[in-house]
Amino acid sequence: MEDVVKFIFGISGNVIALFLFLSPVPTFWRIIRRRSTEDFSGVPYNMTLLNCLLSAWYGLPFVSPNNILVSTINGAGAAIEVVYVVVFLVFASSRRTRLRMLGLASAVAAVFAAVALVSLLALRGEGRKLFCGVAATVFSICMYGSPLSIMRMVVKTKSVEYMPFLLSLAVFLCGTSWFVYGLLGRDPFVAIPNGCGSFLGAVQLILYAIYRNSGGNKKAVAERGGNKQQHADGDVEMASGADAKGSSSKVADDDVDGAARKEDRLV
Repeated sequence: MEDVVKFIFGISGNVIALFLFLSPVPTFWRIIRRRSTEDFSGVPYNMTLLNCLLSAWYGLPFVSPNNILVSTINGAGAAIEVVYVVVFLVFASSRRTRLRMLGLASAVAAVFAAVALVSLLALRGEGRKLFCGVAATVFSICMYGSPLSIMRMVVKTKSVEYMPFLLSLAVFLCGTSWFVYGLLGRDPFVAIPNGCGSFLGAVQLILYAIYRNSGGNKKAVAERGGNKQQHADGDVEMASGADAKGSSSKVADDDVDGAARKEDRLV
């Protein structure tokens, strides 16, 4: 009976995790439409990619038996995250952002390659499972903790514009499902990181509930719009001033010409 319940939570974890991986689609559609990553952070997507790669590796039969459900969803998640990282690189809002993303992606590839090679060439049996499990656990916690910078921005700006609700909800549900799966399977390498994920997802939802109607984002947008309008008004004023100076010069020239013609007639 316990195995059946574990399997059910594993399937539900797969479904919710797939939703988690697809939840940033509206964000990336916005990035593609505006051709800019704006203030969105690429760190969570790189950390999620590394987590998926390591978790998929950990779930393989020759590393951790009876965890194939872990491998299937994380393999699919890795493919999806690669697409996100590529989009982020293409539409990076600045050269600095692009270089940072490229550096993070390179680090992700290097870490995964190192873990895979060490586990294959130097370890066997429980030692391999322990090594891969610890690596997957560490980077799973990093993945769940990567939105902390965005959470700090939410508190500072009192705006949830850059913390999508669907992503926060999916983090909470996914973490909870896999936490229960890990408990039922007595697998600390699944239960511990996903328990942390469930907690951090709950914190994100609480922040969203607090700041979703605060109007901080509208105020910031209004200020940016006001600055742009001031610059536009300044440009118009300068242009008007230039036109006024041109008109004055023309009037003065006309007056001089008129006076000269009057003198000619008098002579």
